[in-house]
Amino acid sequence: MSERKTKPERDAAKLALTVQTATRSPGLPTKAQLRRWLSAALERSAAITVRLVGTAEGRRLNLAYRDCDYATNVLSFGYCGSRQKQTLAGDIVLCAPVLRREARAQGKTLVAHFAHLTIHGALHLEGHDHQRPRAAARMEALERKILARLGFPDPYEGDA
Repeated sequence: MSERKTKPERDAAKLALTVQTATRSPGLPTKAQLRRWLSAALERSAAITVRLVGTAEGRRLNLAYRDCDYATNVLSFGYCGSRQKQTLAGDIVLCAPVLRREARAQGKTLVAHFAHLTIHGALHLEGHDHQRPRAAARMEALERKILARLGFPDPYEGDA
C-alpha cells in the first residue's frame, strides 16, 4: 500500500471542481468546503463534479447504476481510466435529504456528515472500496485520518 502524500505534495495536486445543485435542501456545503474536503482526500490532480441532489434523483441514479430502488447517501462515478496515474476524473453525487436524515439519526452535525461522505466518494474515485473486510478497514482508517486532520470527529465512533 502506498503512503499518503505529505501536505506539500497534496498542495501541488490541482483540483478542477464543478458543483451542481439540484435540490433546495437546507444546509448544503459551499464550494469552498467541498474543495477543502476533496483536496484533503485526493492523492493526485483531479477534475470532479459534485452534484447535490434530492431524493427522487438519488433514487433514480441508484436504481439505474446499482439496481437498488432507494435513494442512497453517496454515489461515485469514475471516468477516463481514473485508477491510473493520470488526472483523476469523476462525479460524486450526494443526496442531501438522505445525508440530513442520517446525520440526525446518528447524532452527527450535517457538515461533518457531508465532509465524511464527500471524502468517502473521493476515495472511491481513487480506487478504494469496502467490499472485503480488510479493504473496508483500510478505507475507514483513511477516512478517520483525513477527517481528523480537518478537525472532524471519528464518523465511525459508536458504530457496533
